[in-house]
Amino acid sequence: MQVLDSRTDEWGIITVKDDGVYRVLSFGAGDEQSRLLKHEAHVLQHEYTQAMLLVLLFKTPARVLLLGLGAGCLATALHYQFKGVHITAVELRAAVIELATQYFQLPYSKRMQTIQGDANSWLETGLERKVDIIFTDLYQAQGADQNQFQQAFIDNCVKQLKIDGWLVINAWTEHQATTTILTRLKAYFPDIRTISTSSHNWIIIAGRIANSDTKQVLKQKANELSKSLGFSLHNHLNRLTSIN
Repeated sequence: MQVLDSRTDEWGIITVKDDGVYRVLSFGAGDEQSRLLKHEAHVLQHEYTQAMLLVLLFKTPARVLLLGLGAGCLATALHYQFKGVHITAVELRAAVIELATQYFQLPYSKRMQTIQGDANSWLETGLERKVDIIFTDLYQAQGADQNQFQQAFIDNCVKQLKIDGWLVINAWTEHQATTTILTRLKAYFPDIRTISTSSHNWIIIAGRIANSDTKQVLKQKANELSKSLGFSLHNHLNRLTSIN
């Protein structure tokens, strides 16, 4: 791949690469934080981000909060899928926001707000209006930001959610070894579902109100969503496990 841009900030190197079909954002050697299909920017390429959108089977959002922007692929997919949705993304690194805007077709829209800041600190004040879904995907080159699994972080996420809102956390399979995360979530969320991906991500989808849709209804919803999302949700849905 051709290197289009490479920058270094206090957290490390950020690189943008391109092979003519795909564009990739990396935070370190051998790392691929985001991948964009250039001619269909709204179609998610990474398995873990596709799995995160299983939450759309349970909630159609009007307002979404993204904690961690990356190249903005998730924001782009949501912006394309829901014509009226308002998206707020909080990203620690100013350079990441600049690169997502310059190279990755991040939507320029009144419905898209990007805030530069530390999500952990920012959550303490948060938004004036509560949201339907929070996606938390806080990563650096060395791995997941452990703050997103702490009680204070979860407490602050809940404060930002509507009474029927959903929280989606991108963790790693190594986090399955501890029950602490799920125990903390159960205090607020009666509906918790998880999925492990082949890329070693462990996605947690937690709802403040339990969803009672049957498997058949969820499959029907997945059929419709898959058509507009540009990828199939069914493989992810088949591996989704209910915790409660």
